[in-house]
Amino acid sequence: MKRKMLAACTLILALVLVVTACGSGSNNGKKNSSPSSSDSGASKSSDEKITLKLMHLWPDGSNSAQNKVIKQIIEEYQNANPNVTIKTEVLENEQYKSKLKVLSASNDLPDVGFTWAAGFMEPYVKGNMFTSLDDLLQGDLKDKFVAGTTDGYAFDGKTYGLPVELNIVPVYYNKEIFAQNNLQPPQTLDDLKNIIKTLNDKGVTPITLGAKDAWTASFWYMYLVDRFGGPDLLDKSIASNTFSDPSLIEAAKQAQELVDMKAFVKGFNGLSNDEAKSEFMNGKAAMYAMGTWEVPNYTTNPDVPQEFKDKIGYFKFPTVSGGKGDVSDWVGGVGVGLFVSEKSKYKDEAKKFVSFFVQKWGEHSVTDAGIIPATKVDTTTVKLPQMFIDLLNELNTAKKVTLYADVQMKPVASEEHHNLVQALFGKAVTPEEFAKKQEDVLKAGK
Repeated sequence: MKRKMLAACTLILALVLVVTACGSGSNNGKKNSSPSSSDSGASKSSDEKITLKLMHLWPDGSNSAQNKVIKQIIEEYQNANPNVTIKTEVLENEQYKSKLKVLSASNDLPDVGFTWAAGFMEPYVKGNMFTSLDDLLQGDLKDKFVAGTTDGYAFDGKTYGLPVELNIVPVYYNKEIFAQNNLQPPQTLDDLKNIIKTLNDKGVTPITLGAKDAWTASFWYMYLVDRFGGPDLLDKSIASNTFSDPSLIEAAKQAQELVDMKAFVKGFNGLSNDEAKSEFMNGKAAMYAMGTWEVPNYTTNPDVPQEFKDKIGYFKFPTVSGGKGDVSDWVGGVGVGLFVSEKSKYKDEAKKFVSFFVQKWGEHSVTDAGIIPATKVDTTTVKLPQMFIDLLNELNTAKKVTLYADVQMKPVASEEHHNLVQALFGKAVTPEEFAKKQEDVLKAGK
């Protein structure tokens, strides 16, 4: 857990490189060899026909920018390696997680796939399902990553995943709706509550939220914890398996107060994130808190009308009077990362593809999709949309980025966190019950 805290805490120092830089567990005693060695996979001749299975979580439509970049990278790789075919399976976020569990249980993971860091991937690493990628970090990818970004994918000194994204969670807002109601972005939580009241009085949905995918509601709870209890409270609480600090309970009370104020779209606890997002994309909701992976929809996505893009701005989560948090504290961290299956018949080729993918993603994601990669970017050489530049600068000046709570937790505790957040926002538990049950599952250590 200290490693997870260190990764989150050191991330900000490393992010200076995003604007100024120039370029980028146990394995049960098994040796992890380099991509060129014969014991890292089946020995192959250069003309052997190979099919690699790739599974990712960016469907065309809901994540068309990322989907387009992946297709481009695959095409480039297959052109350079005509004996290799990349077969893809694409699932949305929650379906992807479920499919990954099913495939791991049957020892049938794809050759290459995506994983979240820290607690999410721990059982896969302990189960010897992901192979070490340290040889890539010491080879073609040496010094390519922003410092600290691979830490969350390391266990017992070995790295089992390579991140492709860095993200923070702004609150996006519709500037036209705000202007029509004489509103300004909130500076304090009281300001936000006044905005919510004003919009409700005018018959406008204040905030869209798809809490059926409970990690979206967790963003709101995490920010409230930070603003009341300070930037280190959540990290320390999860690391120490305690959840009794008064600020943790106060944040839960404030979350329920927002619910009582009808801050969120009607039926939010039964809506998926994609369903909730459509409310914002269709101009029916004024605000939407989500990761910077959404920025392409407001900047570079050709399928989104420019008229809509021009209406969208963002603000930092507001502060709390007397609270210990800072407006420059963010929820976020590294996004998903690539893994190679330990069971892959073509581990050499899979690692070769991962190395190629990471480098090409760094080249294409910024200019083609407006995505913040985990590799170093020379922003002086690329033309970027203004919102993208602004958010890079936010990352550069951030005081703290708190890694997503569900990612920090072990799998059982993470799943229960989702259940408890849904129950909290659905008012099925009291704030005190929420904190007690979260502590109980953390102490269980699963």
